[in-house]
Amino acid sequence: MIKPQASVIAVPIQADLGRLAIALEREIPRELWSIDKPDQICVPSDKVKVLFVKVKTPTIKCRIVGQVTRGRLALSGSGRTLIVTMPVHAVVHARDIGGVLRQETATADARVQARVELDIAPDWSPRGKVDLAYKWTAPPHIEFMGQTIDLSEQADAKLKGVVARLERTLPGELGALHVREQVQQAWNAAFTSLQLNRSNPPVWMRVSPQQLQYGGYAIADNRLTLRLGLSAVTETYVGDRPPDPARTPLPPLRRLSANPGKLSFFIPVIADYRQLEPVLMKALRKRSARPFQVPGMGPLWARFNKATIYGTSGGRIAVGLNFNASDEANTLGEARATVWMTAVPINEPNSRQVRFTQFEVTGSTDRTGGDLVIELANAPGLDQTIAGALTQNFERDYDKLMVKIDRAIQQKREGDFVIRAKVEDVRTGSLKATGQGLYLPVRGTGTASITLAPN
Repeated sequence: MIKPQASVIAVPIQADLGRLAIALEREIPRELWSIDKPDQICVPSDKVKVLFVKVKTPTIKCRIVGQVTRGRLALSGSGRTLIVTMPVHAVVHARDIGGVLRQETATADARVQARVELDIAPDWSPRGKVDLAYKWTAPPHIEFMGQTIDLSEQADAKLKGVVARLERTLPGELGALHVREQVQQAWNAAFTSLQLNRSNPPVWMRVSPQQLQYGGYAIADNRLTLRLGLSAVTETYVGDRPPDPARTPLPPLRRLSANPGKLSFFIPVIADYRQLEPVLMKALRKRSARPFQVPGMGPLWARFNKATIYGTSGGRIAVGLNFNASDEANTLGEARATVWMTAVPINEPNSRQVRFTQFEVTGSTDRTGGDLVIELANAPGLDQTIAGALTQNFERDYDKLMVKIDRAIQQKREGDFVIRAKVEDVRTGSLKATGQGLYLPVRGTGTASITLAPN
């Protein structure tokens, strides 16, 4: 297991505002109110001049009846403002007008508009501050006998009641957005392990959420999108898939303190020693086509039989070479042994080019036939051959691993949620010789998000 990293994963929770519209449609009736007022003064008494004589006209009474209905609610908004618009239509009749006319009809239209500033409570339930207003786009009135009968006063009292009802209803109906339920689902889905690399070696990243932070919302295309950041610990494991972390209860809301979507991870690029052994043998056999010049002994020939490589203490690798050595005329006879030497692997910062230095012969085993193998092992040229063969450019393995990791975490489905991640920047550390192989630590950053994607 590699040292845990801190990440803030974006969790863009989206809510369809159509759900809120349906809830409000169900709550507010289509017929808002009806009007039935007999003995209303439709035309008041007035003094008019007829043939130079002032005559007082009679008061004309009528019965005012009507019905006020609403149209379909419309939800819109942009940025941080949710707008609920309710069209109101009134049909008003003046009947039995002074016993002269049977009926006059007037229509009127109004628009009630609610502007809602949303917020999220500490328990993740939505709440809103409502600012309501209305105005008549066509005030109700009747033209009769040169008089304008204004009916807006009668309608205003009722319309104010509708506005007050909408103001009481709207905050409660915000629950129809099911924000808390979605936040809970996202929280639960984030306790998981993502496979970064399938084999050579298998690598897993386990995500353990710590906090869920709220950073506001935006409204666009009839959808409300919450900006959330999942603060999590990401742990990298090499080997079998680790168990998913134990889920914890959804914590109270906290305000977002960092940009969501920042993913940090730590992965290893490992060159197995067993893969390096045949590479070394190929180079040694090629080199054995010509003799090694050994000071004081002249040219010596070597026949290499086997190479063994493993990690040892002090960040060094151990190389065991089993080979036969003889002089050119074979006057010294043929010697055979397994000679052990160590070296230190190094690389430049943020480089995948590996070199081996500080070769030392540490001893031999299975020796027969004299000290020729020791002399040859210490001869100039052999250490350079070994170092050259072991110099491994990790660039190709590294690029392959990055492609596989990027593909693995690009999209991963967990139930109704899709976890997406993208690697953006990668830096390599210092090479180390471990028991499993040559280990190149890689630190990466990118972006990650968890989104709802129901079947």
